[in-house]
Amino acid sequence: MPKPEELVRHVRGALESDPRASFRRSPFEVRCEVDGTVVLEGEAENIAAKKVALELAASVPGCTGILDRLRVKPSTRMGDGAIRDAVRDALLEEQALAFCTLRMRDRSAVKLIRESGGNRGDYIEIGVADGVVTLNGQVESLSHKRLVGLLAWWVPGTRDVINGIEVVPPEGDTDDEITDAVKAALQKDRLIESSSVGVSTRNSIVTLDGSLPNQRQSEMAEADAWYIFGVDGVINQLKIRA
Repeated sequence: MPKPEELVRHVRGALESDPRASFRRSPFEVRCEVDGTVVLEGEAENIAAKKVALELAASVPGCTGILDRLRVKPSTRMGDGAIRDAVRDALLEEQALAFCTLRMRDRSAVKLIRESGGNRGDYIEIGVADGVVTLNGQVESLSHKRLVGLLAWWVPGTRDVINGIEVVPPEGDTDDEITDAVKAALQKDRLIESSSVGVSTRNSIVTLDGSLPNQRQSEMAEADAWYIFGVDGVINQLKIRA
């Protein structure tokens, strides 16, 4: 096993060599525990940079595990209360989640937001600390779990989403399920011309193709794909129309 300082050097080299991690533009802290666990801490430039950085660090020989303390630089700085309220409002407005009881956790107190009239017992509990949204509870399908996570990511001040919602009964995941979830996310995003985007998935790696009118929409489409729970990578092959 390499010494901690050697492992840190190798991880930093991997991050610097891959432009997707944006490490040269937005460096963050890299350190190593004596057992080979690599700690990434700070703010990544965007969701893609965060996910790619975690993957690169984990692939370095000698790395025995990853401690993820990496957050995403938000498009707008917001307080935890404002983020919590925005996530709450997004879930309340989403008709597909009308069957869920909603709760908000503020420190140790839990506040009931909406009591479901159904008898399944599905519920979602929202917590926010330092810009990190934590989601707990249970829902009836992976598509619902993914939708809740997407809505939390779409709040401008969100720095990370920890999606601990259980699917009851458990549901196996497939590439087709991921493809459907990404398509649904793009269709729901009013700022993207989703009809011009093709989506396919292989081994949890999503490929986007087609064409969009500008680079901003291409970046937003890629981010939406990364936001989907279960996506391990995104290949953006979208073209920009002349």
